[in-house]
Amino acid sequence: MNWPDFTVFSKIVVLSGVILTLAASSLAQPAPLDANFDKFHPLSAPEYSSLFLKKGDQLAICGDSITEQKMYCRIIEDYLMMCVPQLDISVRQYGWSGEKAGGFFDRMTNDCLRFHPTIATTCYGMNDCEYRAYENRIGLAYRANSTSIIEAFKKNGVRVILGSPGCVSKVPWWTHSGVTLDELNQNLCNMRDLDIRTAKDEKIRFADVFWPMLTAGTAGAQRYGADYAIPGNDGVHPFWAGHLVMAYAFLKAMGLDGNIGVFTIDLKKTQIKVSDGHKVISAQDGRFEIESSRYPFCPCEPNGLAVASYPVCGRDSIDSDNSIRSGMTLVPFNRELNRLMLIVRDADAESYNVTWGNESKIFTAEQLNHGINLSEEFPSNPFSAAFARVDLAVAAKEAYETFEIKNFFNGPDVARTDAVVGETEQQRDQLAAAVRAAFAPVTHVIKITPQ
Repeated sequence: MNWPDFTVFSKIVVLSGVILTLAASSLAQPAPLDANFDKFHPLSAPEYSSLFLKKGDQLAICGDSITEQKMYCRIIEDYLMMCVPQLDISVRQYGWSGEKAGGFFDRMTNDCLRFHPTIATTCYGMNDCEYRAYENRIGLAYRANSTSIIEAFKKNGVRVILGSPGCVSKVPWWTHSGVTLDELNQNLCNMRDLDIRTAKDEKIRFADVFWPMLTAGTAGAQRYGADYAIPGNDGVHPFWAGHLVMAYAFLKAMGLDGNIGVFTIDLKKTQIKVSDGHKVISAQDGRFEIESSRYPFCPCEPNGLAVASYPVCGRDSIDSDNSIRSGMTLVPFNRELNRLMLIVRDADAESYNVTWGNESKIFTAEQLNHGINLSEEFPSNPFSAAFARVDLAVAAKEAYETFEIKNFFNGPDVARTDAVVGETEQQRDQLAAAVRAAFAPVTHVIKITPQ
């Protein structure tokens, strides 16, 4: 274990009594009415309404093998690139399999700080928990190393979002400690609560990964079957549904408001008003053509365009834990982060057929007057192909980032890292440029006809 300096460690030791009594705190997170949660008494997680991101931010996504899966970080980068392009955020991921918080602290100067991030997310604790029942020494070590990471980031002008570890759905095969599933999740819950305390003390933001994953996993298994596993088949590494929940936690901590756009149509006047990021091309006879430079987040991609296991539209099963759409049924991602609203006024008929791209659905006039979320109602939509092209470039860039850090910055030629950085960054720069080049406005048509 790589301990920070004694001053920081002594602060943590003073708080050891707090660590031991976290579970008894009266500031408890609301839990579902389910006996499965009676054993947990998590601290209440903070909620954020103000935007934490700044225009032009350089985001570092740091974590262990779950981050190195390049799934939740890919969702985050896709979202920032396409849903809020006006923020002009650039992203690098720094996942490293098997890593603990202390391991990242040891390499953060060489691998991360040299690129001058302005904001960072961390997601550790899974390996730090040692896959055993909670012990006070585990919490002390984890909090000390997390604090060292935060203080190093802050010293370099980096704003931090401290993410908790997730949960597990079964005891992983690689542990031989005799731990039970309940003991392991209670350990991870304690790590989560330590993160809340640390974030408060350090005046940084906290992303609650554990509790949404635990509650979504229980709800998913009840709704879709006992084999449905938010934390994945091995109990630790999620599939797409679990990574969607993780991305939701971090995007919420960033303070994003989820407003992708609003299209307000007056049917009698055949007029349409659109919000920023969109412009009207034409409006005639119930046909409204729009050009959009902001995309909704797309949970599936067309056959032939999806890469690196991304769910394919038409094949994506809502009851699969390898489905982003499935994860969206378990957390309010679309409602809170992915609202592209269609509002229709002065509708005389009782119901209307709404066609968007190649898909059609029927809605009542009352529903349309209230507003429907196109992102949620049409998972396969006119943005799906354009979204896939950007996602392809994001996936290629993130894959190279893992290769670059592991094989060059920490490889056999580590003695000449500075020179290697200059050489390898040329290729990464090309991949980052390809991401931005792939993003282009989308022209799409909404047709509204009475039934």
